Amino acid sequence: MKKIFAVILSAILIMSIFAGCAKQTQETNAENQKRVVNTVKGDVEIPSNPKRIVDISGSSEILLILGFTPVATANTDPYKPTELATYLKDKLGSSKIVGFYMSDTMDVEGIIQTEPDLIIMSQRQEKIYNQLKDIAPVVMLKEYDNDWRGKMTDVAKLLGKEDVANKWLEEYDKKAQDIANEIKSKKGEQSYLTVLASAGQFYVFSDAGIGAMIYNDMKLNKPANLPKQEGISLPVVTLEGLSQIDSDNLIVIATEADKASLESSSVFKNIRAVKEGNVTFLDSTPYFGQGYEPIGKELLLDLLKEELIK
Repeated sequence: MKKIFAVILSAILIMSIFAGCAKQTQETNAENQKRVVNTVKGDVEIPSNPKRIVDISGSSEILLILGFTPVATANTDPYKPTELATYLKDKLGSSKIVGFYMSDTMDVEGIIQTEPDLIIMSQRQEKIYNQLKDIAPVVMLKEYDNDWRGKMTDVAKLLGKEDVANKWLEEYDKKAQDIANEIKSKKGEQSYLTVLASAGQFYVFSDAGIGAMIYNDMKLNKPANLPKQEGISLPVVTLEGLSQIDSDNLIVIATEADKASLESSSVFKNIRAVKEGNVTFLDSTPYFGQGYEPIGKELLLDLLKEELIK
């Protein structure tokens, strides 16, 4: 009887060992699985489930939404390109900064140190493509200009997370409309003008950044004579030109120095929205860059609600 029991026990132990080995093998195989994706540079084989992504394309906020924290990033503040934007520090604080995504080159040595299994870059950095592809599989994204939704969709497709991206976009659009409706309920069908003040000139957000949020996402009214935007370049007007774009509300993104200069200007004081007390100042950092990125946009919706419904 003891012999039979010993045989049975041995068999159970052997089966457990084999089962454990099989499970470990399956997990290892899953981690080592590859798939081929189409990129600007043609077909590229990438890990099916990358663990150490370096992003220099400006897609780091998208990656966070999709459930990936990059080991290295170039999503820094445009006004402080060696630092993360304040609203991202708790989310990207563990990521190594290897440059600013609007630049055409990066800290290649820093990228190597992070031992990536996937690198995501943009066409803007094409001159370092050959260096990067010797480090890890590289996906080069096209230039999306102001099409942040298209970029999110493509990055999600690249990583097999289309459902996550679609759900986030649906929730963002609902939030944008809900807040817009609250603003309209409080202020009626007023128009809004958003500009970046810089050394006496004004860059008008006609179809980009925070302006695109207001007009395209929230569907609030544009001023009748809003300048048209070509590509990624923001239309530029002088202070006198700004005074001629008649709007019920004016939102100005500015440094402290530019804000002080404006507040001392008689021309600025005589703009209708300013005279009526409908001017909102936002700090250039982080709000300029924040208006271009998805997590930043969502946070800005709450700020716009707070500032415009008083």
